[in-house]
Amino acid sequence: MLDSLFLMRFLRIVGVVLLSLDVWCAGQLPGPLPKPAPRKTASASPVPRQPDIVLVTIDTTRADRMGFLGSTRGLTPNLDLVAQDGTAFTHAYSHVPLTTASHTTILTGTYPQYNHVNDFGVPLAAGLPFLPDILHDHGYKTAAFVGSLILDPISGTAPGFDRGFDLYDAGFRIKSARDSRYDTIERRAGDVVGHALAWLNKRPANAPPFFLWVHLYDPHDPYDPPEPYKSKFKDPYDGEIAYADAMLGKLFGALKTAGIYQSSVVAVMADHGEAFGEHGERTHGIFLYDETIHVPLLIKLPTPLHSAGKQATKVDARAGLVDVMPTILEAAGIPVPKEVQGQSLLRAMKPDGPNSAPSPPLDRPIYSETDYPHRAFKWSSLRALRTGKYLVVEAPNPELYDQVADPKALTNLASSSPAIAGTLVSEEQKFRQKTAADLAEAAKLDSSQAEKLRALGYVGGDSGQGHEGKIGGLDPKDRIEVANLMHDGILDIEQGEYREAIDKLGRVIQTEPESAIAYVQLGTAWTRLKEYDKALPLLQKAVELKADSGLAQYELGLALFETGSWKEAAPQFEGVVQHSPKWADAHFSLASVYARIDRVPDAMQELDKALELNPSHYRANLLRGRLLSLLGKPAEALPNLQKAVAVEPASREAHLFLADAYAQLGRSSEEKTQRALAAKSPPPGH
Repeated sequence: MLDSLFLMRFLRIVGVVLLSLDVWCAGQLPGPLPKPAPRKTASASPVPRQPDIVLVTIDTTRADRMGFLGSTRGLTPNLDLVAQDGTAFTHAYSHVPLTTASHTTILTGTYPQYNHVNDFGVPLAAGLPFLPDILHDHGYKTAAFVGSLILDPISGTAPGFDRGFDLYDAGFRIKSARDSRYDTIERRAGDVVGHALAWLNKRPANAPPFFLWVHLYDPHDPYDPPEPYKSKFKDPYDGEIAYADAMLGKLFGALKTAGIYQSSVVAVMADHGEAFGEHGERTHGIFLYDETIHVPLLIKLPTPLHSAGKQATKVDARAGLVDVMPTILEAAGIPVPKEVQGQSLLRAMKPDGPNSAPSPPLDRPIYSETDYPHRAFKWSSLRALRTGKYLVVEAPNPELYDQVADPKALTNLASSSPAIAGTLVSEEQKFRQKTAADLAEAAKLDSSQAEKLRALGYVGGDSGQGHEGKIGGLDPKDRIEVANLMHDGILDIEQGEYREAIDKLGRVIQTEPESAIAYVQLGTAWTRLKEYDKALPLLQKAVELKADSGLAQYELGLALFETGSWKEAAPQFEGVVQHSPKWADAHFSLASVYARIDRVPDAMQELDKALELNPSHYRANLLRGRLLSLLGKPAEALPNLQKAVAVEPASREAHLFLADAYAQLGRSSEEKTQRALAAKSPPPGH
């Protein structure tokens, strides 16, 4: 939720002023979809077509906002209509309250302790079963349309998620102060659905079955619904959900018009919920109570399967998001890999149907965990088990709640019923041990990934990722306000409220004096105010606390550059490049420093690396072209400067530098054109 560290404030190298990158443009909703044709073999008898599959995940959406689960707020009329055709699971739960980790359980059918994707940026192990990969191997055309940078495999926040997809529509980037978040780190639901329908609209009538994943990020904070939903709903979070539902109505409506809906599997769920002060938490990631773990889950089967047995409208048996993948595979008639830990829910949906898997027991335990408190703040991790009528939370101070008598989990029974609490904690530990695996060596989150996550409001540092946390030490219940302050401070920075951010982040450091990420955030706030004398010691402290932190080094390098300490900035950026060799902006920043300290050949080498990683990198093209012009090589400079103008047509510097190159070549007409365009462009910083 911060302005990009990639887009540095004002870097002047022989007149270069940095501007933002190109803006991704959303398309319009397309026309009617083509109707599918049944596939036939060489024989006269047609072969039943495998069902099309539509998977919808709505980020950060509470179960208590769904009309089909009893809400009277009127937010989800379109989902309620789908529920009339399918099955709603009233007691469905997430296994981890974080977007990337939860989507991994959905798409692999495995628990976090098995897949080890328990945080952002952890690569998806090659040995994991992956729903799109399996479906693709069985002849499906596969496409994903995601609403946020948080699920972008190219950005590094969800590495490996594009496995098995013919098309993975992402392509996000960090926002600058001038950018809209909806052109950079997030897309509104209307744009995501529009892209999905455009893809469907291009499919020929005789195409093979498809798997379509649509992910909507709108209910995630900051809550900013478009009109008329902003005016219609007093609660902006409700407005976001209502808007997302309306856009899904367009998706479902198009499927019905095309004759696809009735014969398709449609599965809709949230990855996790959201807390609004319950138990002291604002947002999600720290606790494992129902506000963030109880999620909506809705599955509609194709007409043939629906008619094969009596389908229930609601199922009260516990279900987990880990069950979604085996349910979809069984509905498609595809064998479920032995590694999958979830259970198919088909028997619970149509208990009289033939050839279905055994029904999961009504009292089936549901496991959840979060290591986020440990990695972000060095507090204890938390683990939970919902079994029988109880919710037990393994923590430094254990918790036990009777969910029948106390559905809001307000009365901790652990001290009054220690035997029950101890037994259930033991059950949870045994379950976790039984379902854990050591699949692959965990990766580290590099500094470019860390910055992209910070732009979305997450505060995990770039220490070892993927390794499980630990139970012990500080209990997150005792420090939850610190997590809230950190989150609010990040939000303040994105909104330009730097003084407010400084106050909050300063209070975080008072409580957590060894939190490297808090020092990085506070130093960033002072940097935005150009008070580098205050920023530098904070960023130096961050580097001291975590010497391998590429993000802290990058921030420190930027602050040193701004103060003219170019030689001191160089080793910081060199460390970042070594830490994150695929981060184009890090190579550009190092090139900028080298150019300042008369290491032009080294600068050119770093610029070449940046452009190899991102050929459309505006600043790298601009600087490389300018340097070549100054070196008396205007013909070689032209391709870079022309690319810079194409990427940033409103850039005064790009037009002026291109005009200078044309002047050196004696191309006066083109020089005049570029100077005229420069005169019409806004001055730097506007």
